[in-house]
Amino acid sequence: MKELQFKRHRRLRSSANMRALVRETHLHVEDFIYPIFVAEGENIKNPIASMPGIYQLSLDQLKVEMDEVVELGIKSVLLFGIPLHKDAEGSGAFHNHGIVQEATRFIKKNYPEIIIIADTCLCEYTDHGHCGVIEDGKILNDPSLDLLAKTAVSQAEAGADIIAPSNMMDGFVAAIRKGLDEAGFADIPIMSYAVKYSSAFYGPFRDAAGSAPQFGDRKTYQMDPANRLEAFREAQSDVDEGADFLIVKPTLSYLDIVRDVKNEFNLPVVAYNVSGEYSMVKAAAQNGWIDEKSIVLEMLTSMKRAGSDLIITYFAKDAAKWIAE
Repeated sequence: MKELQFKRHRRLRSSANMRALVRETHLHVEDFIYPIFVAEGENIKNPIASMPGIYQLSLDQLKVEMDEVVELGIKSVLLFGIPLHKDAEGSGAFHNHGIVQEATRFIKKNYPEIIIIADTCLCEYTDHGHCGVIEDGKILNDPSLDLLAKTAVSQAEAGADIIAPSNMMDGFVAAIRKGLDEAGFADIPIMSYAVKYSSAFYGPFRDAAGSAPQFGDRKTYQMDPANRLEAFREAQSDVDEGADFLIVKPTLSYLDIVRDVKNEFNLPVVAYNVSGEYSMVKAAAQNGWIDEKSIVLEMLTSMKRAGSDLIITYFAKDAAKWIAE
């Protein structure tokens, strides 16, 4: 043994304090963006069966949720709307009194310090469930851009701090940037769903938002999960068109893409820890198969380590509590 030569890496793991001293990646409550599903109507607190602990909330139920968000130190929320009525062009998305617009006004009035990110898409509002205009069974790209720009402007007028377009139409960042600038909102940043894969991990979200396509799928506009280099092209286009943040969605099966985007682009990178990733952990925890706290914190840490600056996650409230312990 005296003749062996090797490095003693364990020296830096000898105690909890030593490990904390040399820890490279840290989670902070400020890293988290908490998604909220706001629904038109009154006295609504509908549990989402496939997403334990997450609810559809009407405006009169939003105060309790926001009080907890603020108390936990979470600084930003992402709003998704669930309208009472839908139509072919998703007019509820850009109506002056749409549910996201009204929720934005409520939060801004009562919690002015909270950063409000408005999801800018049409799928929750269209009767066909797709993210754009339909003609002869096809999703039309360019006519959809006009509606997305209208939606973004209406959200900014209501007080949204950040616009987050999630539709994956070609040119959507350019169209929204132009629309915002012309409407006097040049200072409102765009958090683009720049790299959004056509993923099976979105299933529970579609239950929560009522946004499942009524025909076909979204593979003609969302990315093929098998592709890596395509992510560079998509993100580069959004950077060129004026994006201020770049989202990678989903995250767990795409940590390599998070790192690629972080290495390539000098913008804040946002990981979206999506509904299916949330629900799998919740289901396993409810069955006693895993330690939920340890799994969640390890999972979120992996997203930070991969290069994300911010994390959109349904675990935000739970993680904030655990970090504070």
